[in-house]
Amino acid sequence: MSLFRPRPRLTVLLGAALLSACSAKAPPAPETLPLRNPTAPVGSQADAGLARLQGGWIVTEGAGMTPGARIEISAAEMRVAGVALPLQEETPGRLRVGGESLWVHWIDADNRTAVIGAPGGGRVWIMDRRGNPGERRAAAHEILDWYGYDLSRLRGA
Repeated sequence: MSLFRPRPRLTVLLGAALLSACSAKAPPAPETLPLRNPTAPVGSQADAGLARLQGGWIVTEGAGMTPGARIEISAAEMRVAGVALPLQEETPGRLRVGGESLWVHWIDADNRTAVIGAPGGGRVWIMDRRGNPGERRAAAHEILDWYGYDLSRLRGA
């Protein structure tokens, strides 16, 4: 029995976004097996407001998100590889993107590298403004490990 239940609403939204963006390719579906141990603690960074996330990013590692994908975040949408998804900030550090809950698990003090994940374990990724997090990669991995993510399932760019 799987602990993860597919989100049909997200699938419909992603499909609609794909149709509206002729040449753009929709973000991948969440992983079918959870990426994190559901008994591990999980949290979001309370000072990671939407203003800190706005702008361009490159996915450097991920599961349920394509490494190398370009992400643009504005006040109302997240564009993943050119596909626009509606975005709402629920609270600082907690977002609703295309109907899916995504949490900012960590963002460095200078807003260069961030870790975003679905608290239920459907997807997780590390993104960086320049595509090369350097020493911040180790910090991102420590956070993911603490929150119970299976680091062996991350794919790199």
